[in-house]
Amino acid sequence: MPALNALRAFEVAGHTGSFTRAAEMLHVTQSAVSRQVRQLETQLGETLLLRRHHHLELSATGRLLLQALKMSFDCIELTVRGIQERTHLRRLRVNAPPTFANRWLMPRLQSLRAAAPEVEITLTTRLKDDLVESGALDCAIRFGNGEWGGLDNQLLMNERHIAVCSPAMIGGRDTSEIDLNAFTLLHVLAATDQRYLTWQHWLKAAHIEGVDTRGGYEFDLLDHAIRAASDGLGVTIADRHMIGQELRQGSLVPILDVEVDGHQSYWLVTRTGQDDAPQVALFREWLRTEIEKQARALGDKRGTRN
Repeated sequence: MPALNALRAFEVAGHTGSFTRAAEMLHVTQSAVSRQVRQLETQLGETLLLRRHHHLELSATGRLLLQALKMSFDCIELTVRGIQERTHLRRLRVNAPPTFANRWLMPRLQSLRAAAPEVEITLTTRLKDDLVESGALDCAIRFGNGEWGGLDNQLLMNERHIAVCSPAMIGGRDTSEIDLNAFTLLHVLAATDQRYLTWQHWLKAAHIEGVDTRGGYEFDLLDHAIRAASDGLGVTIADRHMIGQELRQGSLVPILDVEVDGHQSYWLVTRTGQDDAPQVALFREWLRTEIEKQARALGDKRGTRN
């Protein structure tokens, strides 16, 4: 087998396309990286990196080896991190969608501290965090249909959509007589150029026709649409679970007594076979308790289905 240092030098140089950048990342000299790669090429009898004027280019053999090395080094890193985490079982690293984190999880962290004072939380909301590839995460909250391959997915709660706006927009009028075409509709984007169909689903359930949903404001986060509605910008469809504080304080009021189950849900996602991790088990039980409390407060048990 080639020397590990030589394989690592090639992996970083091949990934960055630069001996200089690779040397900086490995904290060695540029000549040391170049020499290790040349020795590796000599041992294999193959050219791995084509030296261009301003960059390095992978040969066909180099691409093949780089792919194998990347998978191997990633696996090693994940395993080492897992071993290190066993020495700090109090730390729970959770990734959650921004709106869920801001509106549901953060207001309840004091409850988690009271229930499990020994657990220390690291909460991230970066959407790119991947539980499959990241050894720095213990579990994640995901929004969708529960189809995440290679992971254990446990349903937490379903969306419950209602139409809401600032009470100033209604001005004391009977909401059953409001013409929604007279208001700005606030939408949430599912992708760059695609909206969630929450308005269409809610209008169908409310048996309301003739509302033009093509216009209005668009936001990439439900949190932004909720804030815009609170500020009097328009009417939005929001998950009742995410606007409990606004409803209690009266900064948002429902339009019509219509509530629709959303097509997607919130899930707790863990790695397969990780059920025995003590901090994850504590977090799971706490989530279930909080969701049961919320379901009782809302008057039914639909938020606790598994």
